Amino acid sequence: MTYLKNINNFISNINYSIDKIDLTKIENIIRLLVTLKKRGGRIFFLGVGGSAANSSHAVNDFRKICNIESYCPTDNVSELTARTNDEGWETSFVEWLKISKLKKKDCVFIFSVGGGNLKAKVSINIIKALQYAILKKAMRISIVGRKDGYAFKNSNCSLLISVKDSNLLTPIVESFQGIVWHCIVSDPRLAENKTKW
Repeated sequence: MTYLKNINNFISNINYSIDKIDLTKIENIIRLLVTLKKRGGRIFFLGVGGSAANSSHAVNDFRKICNIESYCPTDNVSELTARTNDEGWETSFVEWLKISKLKKKDCVFIFSVGGGNLKAKVSINIIKALQYAILKKAMRISIVGRKDGYAFKNSNCSLLISVKDSNLLTPIVESFQGIVWHCIVSDPRLAENKTKW
C-alpha cells in the first residue's frame, strides 16, 4: 500500500501541473512559431540531461511533422565533446550557434528544469546561448520549471510548469516538455504531415 501511495502522489502532482498550465502561453508559442515558419526561420533546441533527450525528440517532430528546419547541438556528440574538452562546457552551445550563423529569423528553444542561474553557476551554456540569441535578436522560447531562472526571465515567451512537490520538479517538468511540444506540433497551423499511427 505504501507503493500505491507514492504512485498516487506522483499522479496527483501531474494533475496539479495540468490544472496550473497557462494555455495562453502555449497559444503564444504556436503563434511565434507560425511566424517563424512563414519567414523560413530555424529552431535550435537546447537542453541538458533529460531535456537534451527531449530536444532531440522535438527536432524530429518539428522537422517531420511541421517541415521546420530544426537542430539540437547535443545530437552531435563528437562536436559537443570536442568543444567541451577544448573550449569548456560553458561555451559549448553558443559556439555551436555561431557556426550555425544564428539569425534574427531563427529561434532558440530552451527545455530546462531551472533555466540557468548565473549566481549559482548552473547551466551557464544555456545562459550564454540565450545572451547570444538576444544579441542576434533571435526569438527565444522556453519551457521551464522555475520563474527565477535565466531562461524564464529572458525569453520572448516562457511557459512555466508549476510543480507542487519540489522533490518531483525534474521528472514532472521534463515530462511536460514532451506534452507541450507534442501539443504544438499537433496544431493544424503548424502540422503539415500526418503521423503514421
